[in-house]
Amino acid sequence: LFQHSKQGHHQVNSSEGRRMLSYPKPQAIALLLLACNQNKVVDAFAPSRQQTHRSLAPTSLAAEGFAPAAAVKERPSKKNKQINSENDISTLSADEAKAALIELVPRMTGDDEDYRAVESYVNLLEEKYSPVQTIDFLNLAMTGEWQLLFSTNLMGRPNRKLRLRELVQKIEADGFNGSLINMAQWDYAEDEETFDSTGNFNVKCSYSINQGARMVVDLNDHEIRPARGSKIPEDVPRLVGLLHRALPKEIFDPNGHAMDTTYLDADLRIVRLTGSNHEGVRNIFMRKGSLEINPM
Repeated sequence: LFQHSKQGHHQVNSSEGRRMLSYPKPQAIALLLLACNQNKVVDAFAPSRQQTHRSLAPTSLAAEGFAPAAAVKERPSKKNKQINSENDISTLSADEAKAALIELVPRMTGDDEDYRAVESYVNLLEEKYSPVQTIDFLNLAMTGEWQLLFSTNLMGRPNRKLRLRELVQKIEADGFNGSLINMAQWDYAEDEETFDSTGNFNVKCSYSINQGARMVVDLNDHEIRPARGSKIPEDVPRLVGLLHRALPKEIFDPNGHAMDTTYLDADLRIVRLTGSNHEGVRNIFMRKGSLEINPM
């Protein structure tokens, strides 16, 4: 177990003893998990400084998305493209918009039209959403594991040594407080040839709820947990640095922002970040195991 706390050290626990590893905190991160068009820079869901957690006007799209592992090779069919105009999307029901969004994201190829469609679907869902009225129902709806389906905060910096397989956010609620863990499954080829190290990278946080459904998040620990039988990397700080650059900034370091839940049902969750570090960033989560996504 390699663990990093707020003091900035990694603790390596093994049968051979313990050693402490310090590393400088990186200043930039990005997401490798199926960035659709890594050479293209796009704007983001433009933040509005006047917006609150209860008033989210339609915004302009910015960002690169990602989806579960088998995705993004095949271009969307013409049939799917035909409904991607804003006028057509505005006539959809919430259920229709949700279904179209879930179908589109795994098929995205990086086209501007795709991003505009995601923007329109998200804005429509948020417009039609009726927020949960009690903390008990909110906790019941949020608790569980949520797979990150799309983020507007991607700055893809690929590295052939690191492969990310899944990114899940686990929420455990307890009244107006709770715990939140961002869990990334990784494979690591220290020699750039063989992925013989594998494990989980956990970002452990606590949160409190105020102002409706706003979650104020505090970072507690970073933890690298190699899988049973995995080779232990010789340069753990190097692996941490690659993970730091491969994950969305708000996932690696949740300090300094809060999350507004702008859409929530049994299997889809949309959050908008607010705060000095990540204002306006949107994350789309799917409840793990609730839906089967077929990119074909």
